Amino acid sequence: MTDNRQVVVVTGGTRGVGAGIARGFLAAGAHVVVCARRPPGAPVEVLGATAEFRAVDLRDADAARDVLTGVAADHGRLDVLVNNAGGTPFGLLAESSARRQAKIVELNLLAPLYASLAAHEVMCRQADGGGIVMIGSVSGTRPSPGSGAYGAAKAGLENLARTMAVEWAPRVRVNTVVLGLVRTESAPLHYGDEDGVRAVARTIPLGRLAEPADAADACVFLASPAARYISGASLHLHGGGERPAFLDAATVNH
Repeated sequence: MTDNRQVVVVTGGTRGVGAGIARGFLAAGAHVVVCARRPPGAPVEVLGATAEFRAVDLRDADAARDVLTGVAADHGRLDVLVNNAGGTPFGLLAESSARRQAKIVELNLLAPLYASLAAHEVMCRQADGGGIVMIGSVSGTRPSPGSGAYGAAKAGLENLARTMAVEWAPRVRVNTVVLGLVRTESAPLHYGDEDGVRAVARTIPLGRLAEPADAADACVFLASPAARYISGASLHLHGGGERPAFLDAATVNH
């Protein structure tokens, strides 16, 4: 099956930020494939368009290759890969097993590497190449207590994207969207309740958590012709960052 729409794969695209990104590409007219280990509870859709689902454990390099090359074979090409799959439970390093930390690194760094290698195999043979967008995190730019392995993996992912951008140019562009705090269906669980979400939002200069649609807009832009000269870049989507703690600790008013 082929048509003239862009073919976009969003990993971890069945819920949360990933589903928001998938909806953004659907709204832009792309054919979207979402992949995860388990199918979504409800179809990922918007404006009458529905994302295709493919099951895969991206921590398996062969499985990642099979699903990416399979999408290209079925649809005639692969234009965009968004490496969104990832995450971590809260856990202090000294209170978690080494194996658990290794699994977190595997999911957040090795799985995107495997998917990107498979996507490059397809994109490098296409006349118009393709684009890869990594979903990074501010946890990779600062200390990340409670999610140390995750932060380290996200720091590595951002560096990996910059290297890929050099090695795979000019055929494949690679960029990173560095996310701050995002309001998803699970946000109240992370921050206690809705009051906790509002309290956290007040610490962000723009006064709110990001929405999945904000991440979608950034990814759609980076995959578009408007970003044709952008590669190896990190777009920080964090609402202005975090207010330095010393400002609140200081006793002098400014």
